[in-house]
Amino acid sequence: MIEDGKIVLVPMKLVPAEQAWFWTAEWQEAERQAQADIKAGRAKAFQSVDELLEELDS
Repeated sequence: MIEDGKIVLVPMKLVPAEQAWFWTAEWQEAERQAQADIKAGRAKAFQSVDELLEELDS
C-alpha cells in the first residue's frame, strides 16, 4: 500500500482473523478428540433435528 509517497507494510495472517479461534491449540486438541470418538464409534448421526431431539428426550 502506498500512502503519501511512503510504502506501508500491512501484516497479514494466513488465516482470516475471524477464524483464528479454530487454529488455537485448545480447539485443535478438541478436534482430535472428536475425530477419535467418531473413529471409535462413540458418535451418533441423525437424519433430522427431530430424531436428535427424540434421542435427547429418551
